[in-house]
Amino acid sequence: MEAFKIPTREEVSPANQSIFDKLKQKLGKVPNSYAFMASSENGLATYLTLSNAVSSLTIKEKEVINLIVSGINDCHYCTSAHTVIGKLNGFTDEQILEIRRGNISFDPKLDALAQFVKEVTNKKGFASQESIDNFLAVGYTNESIVDTLMIISERTFSNYLNAIVKVPIDFPVAPEI
Repeated sequence: MEAFKIPTREEVSPANQSIFDKLKQKLGKVPNSYAFMASSENGLATYLTLSNAVSSLTIKEKEVINLIVSGINDCHYCTSAHTVIGKLNGFTDEQILEIRRGNISFDPKLDALAQFVKEVTNKKGFASQESIDNFLAVGYTNESIVDTLMIISERTFSNYLNAIVKVPIDFPVAPEI
């Protein structure tokens, strides 16, 4: 089978062209994964709405979720993208590697988040009571549970899309662990 083609600006709808223009202005480019989402009239806009939604979680907490889920789902595209984003948001190279390994020594609250996300992702939502209790014990709330699951869902979608399409990585490739 022939590889999926990443559409250019000229090959997407006028609404998606407008989104491409905004992404290019904000990011300097349209990431390949986003470009492929524009194959759908509403897919890219819907994804970006979810991705940019207000959350009770910090940007660092979101990146922990993104890196953990992408690693579990073996998505090299998202792991590479979120390694870059994690660095832009204050994580060091070593901290990102720790996050990707799923055991965070530098922050107990982020480690509880990582353990919860690993269990939820690996067990398709069936987290143990111990994992939930540990998550709540470090200061997360019911709102945090909802927001964490929203981000896991968003990341799982993009991981699955990238797996099917085999989107070419257009970020520095994250090191293997």
